[in-house]
Amino acid sequence: MTWVLLHNPSCSKSREAIEALRSIEGLEVRKYLENPLDEAELRSLIQKLDTPVSSLVRTKEALYTEAPFDVNSTEEVIQHLVNTPKLMERPILIGNTAAAIGRPFEKIQKLLEKK
Repeated sequence: MTWVLLHNPSCSKSREAIEALRSIEGLEVRKYLENPLDEAELRSLIQKLDTPVSSLVRTKEALYTEAPFDVNSTEEVIQHLVNTPKLMERPILIGNTAAAIGRPFEKIQKLLEKK
């Protein structure tokens, strides 16, 4: 099983996820602000999540509140996250067939139990 953790080092929840997942062999940590997801990767991620597309957007972020968009529109979410990756919720663990947003972290734990 391949696992990728979308990580923001300045986020405490993301740092906690790194610590909790250190024992996973072959875990790839991707600093998504430095290496943002492209449109195809976002589409794949959205298909793997078992939550609405709106859950990917940090709606309390100033970048969103100053220029809100339709978070229920997959196309708008993809467009905005490609252009402004800081708006993406984190941490996110992505597996081969499923993904989970780690808020709360138990969602990531449940995903790992399913493997």
